[in-house]
Amino acid sequence: MGREIKLCLVYRDMWQSAGKYVPRVDQLLKVAEPIIEMGCFDRVETNGGGFEQVNLLFGENPNNAVRKWTQPFNDAGIQTQMLERGLNGIRMSPVPADVRALMFKVKKKQGTDIARSFDGLNNPQNLANSFKFAKAGGMIAQAALSLTFSPIHTVDYYINLADQYIELGAEEICIKDMAGIGRPVSVGKIVAGIKSRHPDVLIQYHGHSTPGLSVASSLEAAKNGADIIDVGMEPLSWGTGHADLLTIHAMLKDAGFKIKDFNSKAYMEARSLSQEFMDDFLGYYINPMNRKMNSLLIGPGLPGGMMGSLMADLENNLKSINKWLTKRNKPNITQEDLLIKLFEEVEYVWPRLGYPCLVTPFSQYVKNVALMNVLQMIKGKDRWSMVDENTWGMLLGRSGQLAGPIGDELSAMAKKQNREFYQGNPQDLYPDELELFAAKMDEKGWDYGEDDEELLEYAMHPTQYEDYKSGKAKEKFEEDIRNRKESAQAKSTAPVIAPIPVVTTNFQPKVLHLDVNGEQFKVSVSYSDEVAPQNAAAPVTSAIPTPSNAPAATSNGSAASGSYESITAPLEGKFFLTKESSEVPKKVGDKISEGDTVAYIEAMKVINAITADKSGTIVEILGRHGEEIEEDDVIFKIQ
Repeated sequence: MGREIKLCLVYRDMWQSAGKYVPRVDQLLKVAEPIIEMGCFDRVETNGGGFEQVNLLFGENPNNAVRKWTQPFNDAGIQTQMLERGLNGIRMSPVPADVRALMFKVKKKQGTDIARSFDGLNNPQNLANSFKFAKAGGMIAQAALSLTFSPIHTVDYYINLADQYIELGAEEICIKDMAGIGRPVSVGKIVAGIKSRHPDVLIQYHGHSTPGLSVASSLEAAKNGADIIDVGMEPLSWGTGHADLLTIHAMLKDAGFKIKDFNSKAYMEARSLSQEFMDDFLGYYINPMNRKMNSLLIGPGLPGGMMGSLMADLENNLKSINKWLTKRNKPNITQEDLLIKLFEEVEYVWPRLGYPCLVTPFSQYVKNVALMNVLQMIKGKDRWSMVDENTWGMLLGRSGQLAGPIGDELSAMAKKQNREFYQGNPQDLYPDELELFAAKMDEKGWDYGEDDEELLEYAMHPTQYEDYKSGKAKEKFEEDIRNRKESAQAKSTAPVIAPIPVVTTNFQPKVLHLDVNGEQFKVSVSYSDEVAPQNAAAPVTSAIPTPSNAPAATSNGSAASGSYESITAPLEGKFFLTKESSEVPKKVGDKISEGDTVAYIEAMKVINAITADKSGTIVEILGRHGEEIEEDDVIFKIQ
């Protein structure tokens, strides 16, 4: 029998890679027992990443969930691990140092043993605090090498990076192959190189199966000295998730490794329960595309953890762009069309954005810029015409140094917009905030919670926590899941109407001219099974509503209150007049110039600046701060 290999079940990541939510705490407790009874896992990934945020989003206390969920594994002697994002902690944006330090203390007391820390730029400076805070809190500090494939990210690059992490205090190394695009032989060389320099440092391989390379990479990692392999299990293995336990177990056993046997009955019970959770509500947030492997992702290298939310975003973007196309009598596009355009654009923009590793949050930034480019170019606008504020922060060095230089066009844009590059330590940009949030909790009469865990949650996720406390999050979730279930039921029970045969074979399509709210539509109507001309509009099934906050216009474009021009929303999302408390919002009477930033829209987890496309004086503000807004809604009237 050969060297021993251990296994880790990434149960949290399985759900995040598939869709939006994770199971409720009562469901997690049900599945914990069969996972333990399987008898083959030395580690289970229980929390971290977006775990706490999604708990808050469906109205559940995440601290209660983490404590109850980790307890069975603690009792069974199985180590628990979490994922944390370095400077960003367990959210999408940078976190003050005092909040980061408290996080590790709280998570250890809640039952989490290992902190897997990664930085999307592989920036040692950003992870130094993670290692220090994890060890101070009593956790094992594991450093993740965010694996990607580019001219910069070579085998030697990663071996040297591991040296830096270990010197800064990392006790373990994870090869984090979040997109599954690590080439197997290169993965083996990285593991071998690290082991040759640090033979006593534990190495764990984490690979998503998305393009199909991770099984071979798992074997190469094991052969070259990896100690633990991360696995998933049905019904959420493969696709954008992880290789299945059964496959990895059989492969490693055949290769001669010593590996614990598993209880098949317990596997089937855990599998059945996970399916039960999907049938309950989680499956309504899992796009079928995420259950498929896709070798096209070798090119753009988008990670499995992001694909879960990407498909949901694409659904909304597709509706939005097709609505725009329909209003202009242009042919609609399919989700597949949009997806391929997105993949191609990611490959174009990634080098020009400085080769950030395609992992949270930077994979979202790259994807969002690419998607905005695609949508804007479909509308006939220029590439880079909408670069969100989060991406600008990354480009300017506010998240640390990028691996490569940014493109000339972006450098020119930064100069034109008077944006300054930052060379210092990113953590210095985000002063301590625990006292601020403690004062807010005192004002509201809220308890800090056991081990200050509620204070941590509020400081880490302020908006989501307030929505959770008010009950707004639960109401919104229940309404959303009710609508999704009703929609699914309606589709499943809708009668199938057989096509009416047409006797006249030479009947030609006719053209209708429709007027809807002042918009002219040209609609081709075919009475045969011929395909409508490509320049025909999609059938109009209902009137496109005028935004409720838009003024009624006359034929010459003037409102009843007088002549004006409009600044409209460039995309749908949540509207904000400011993005931070220190910023002064625009008000009626302010003069603005073309190119000025006048407000913001939060969409796809990032903040997008709205710039004025004309100059004038604001006479009315129709966008409501903090409320949802549709694309093309009027937000400012100016004269």
